[in-house]
Amino acid sequence: MKYLHTMIRVFDLEKSLDFFVGKLGLQETGRTESDKGRFTLVFLATGPGEPEVELTHNWDEKEPYTTGRYFGHLAYSVENIYEYCMMLQKKGVTILRPPRDGKMAFIRSPDQQSVEILQEGPALEIKEPWASMPNQGEW
Repeated sequence: MKYLHTMIRVFDLEKSLDFFVGKLGLQETGRTESDKGRFTLVFLATGPGEPEVELTHNWDEKEPYTTGRYFGHLAYSVENIYEYCMMLQKKGVTILRPPRDGKMAFIRSPDQQSVEILQEGPALEIKEPWASMPNQGEW
């Protein structure tokens, strides 16, 4: 058995691509558009051959999807969580659960999917401004 992908529904495909590609840095690995089915599938990954996230955009959807904590979250590791979170903030992404412990942070996509950012290897030394930054909203 081989893990292939996780599918999430997105209301605004361009906003979602800006978040996942433009801000997080994922790469588009494939795209399918179905006029008959009236949907677009966009596959994203951290690199070639890596597990994918499938963004499913149903063209005729009129309302944003409701949030549900039953989904859980997507998770990605990074080389330096402080630098990565700073880069996200500069791109306008709110860090909902800052990496106060030098190990873990949470953000949300435009469709409110929770995304966990984890430090590769051991936690970094705890430092400001992260150590005293409060949580915001849900993740």
